[in-house]
Amino acid sequence: MGYISTIFIATIVTVSIVGVYVNGEEGEYEDAGVEAPMVKTEQEALYSAIQGFVGKWWNGSDLYPDPCGWTPIQGVSCDIYDGFWYVTGLNIGSIQDNSLACASNPEIRSSLFLLTHLKSLAFFDCFHTPPIVISSENWTLLSGSLESLEFRSNLGLTGAIPAAFSHLHKLQSLVVIGNGFSGGLPANIGNLTHLRRLVLSENGFSGEIGDDYGNLSELLILDLSRNSLSGSIPLTFGGLTSLLKLDLSQNQLVGKIPNEISNLKNLTLLDLSNNNISGGLTKSVQELSSLKELVLSRNSIGGDLMGIEWQNLKGLMVLDLSSTQLMGGIPKSISEMKKLRFLGLNDNYLSGNLTPKLAELCDLSSLYVYGNNLSGKLEFDGGFYGKMSRRFGAWNNSNLCVPVDLLPTDLRPFGIKTCREELEVSSFHESDSKLHNFVTSFGFTTYKLDGMWGLFSVVVSFNMVM
Repeated sequence: MGYISTIFIATIVTVSIVGVYVNGEEGEYEDAGVEAPMVKTEQEALYSAIQGFVGKWWNGSDLYPDPCGWTPIQGVSCDIYDGFWYVTGLNIGSIQDNSLACASNPEIRSSLFLLTHLKSLAFFDCFHTPPIVISSENWTLLSGSLESLEFRSNLGLTGAIPAAFSHLHKLQSLVVIGNGFSGGLPANIGNLTHLRRLVLSENGFSGEIGDDYGNLSELLILDLSRNSLSGSIPLTFGGLTSLLKLDLSQNQLVGKIPNEISNLKNLTLLDLSNNNISGGLTKSVQELSSLKELVLSRNSIGGDLMGIEWQNLKGLMVLDLSSTQLMGGIPKSISEMKKLRFLGLNDNYLSGNLTPKLAELCDLSSLYVYGNNLSGKLEFDGGFYGKMSRRFGAWNNSNLCVPVDLLPTDLRPFGIKTCREELEVSSFHESDSKLHNFVTSFGFTTYKLDGMWGLFSVVVSFNMVM
């Protein structure tokens, strides 16, 4: 009786697992088994497509009973529709250790576009030898199913992105990273109104960003970094109200940060670093209340920090304004951003004192203000320097000093003189000035003294008077 019960329970568990795993467009297929048949044309299309990428040596003969049953292909995902297996996901290239590696001359065969239930398609490190141009032909055949399309690390892919991509109306994610694509950004990208992630970074794209990119109202991530894009940031970006991350870094963008950016209330990352943006810091930045990272470094922004109400950015963790030609003082309101971890203000023209209130930022672990015109005493305690260590950089501020009596030698910040040394230098210059005044009061200069004896006489007389 116990043996029969065990078999019965095992059978129930197996059927339950299959019922959970198998879900189709028409709902759950509770009675579907892993040996569900695969339409012959679907299997032939899949095998032909894979052979185009990995070579004719692969024929799937070791797969039984089909590539979606007990012996699935690494990188291939399937689902059941109307009682038959169909391919829904295809990942080509060395994504995982046991993935099928691409051949030296891979090709995208027309059979790929016969997989009409395909939802996800990705190519990773597959196309190596340029020039390989992707044709626009047949892509519209996937417009009724494809939701995610990725090309990563395919340096052999050259030319423009196929215009047909703009007809993939169900697309929610388009990721094109580290390829050899060039030319302008894909035209009519605003047609993809369901896009939630658009990443076109680290390619050779040039030209301006089209206004239609601002029509992607459902977009959560927009990354156009590490290209050669020019022109200004479109004002239509103010319509991307769902956006969480905006990265336009390492391009050749010019002009001001548009005021319309203040509409992006959900934005957590804004990275415009390594461009040619100018015109000062716009007050619209202070309206980005959800912002966690603001990176504007290596631009010719200019202006000052005083016009921004930094205390509004209470969630900000990273503020990098290094090498942005900023002038004026450092406002105390920066010390009210209690979650700040990284503050980069180095290599600017900032002046005045560095507020000791920055030490009250418990999460602050990196503070860089070197290469400015800061002055006065650094009034941080030893605990602050001990916590920061080399991550506190304030060198190359000629009028900045640290009180020698407050810190042991091993905690003194690198490259900053002690205030005692500054006092001694100041006293020397003061004495030198008095000597000069005394000498000139007698109607002659040191150049008219008759040798060392004359100079000695003047110095002795000066000391007697003093």
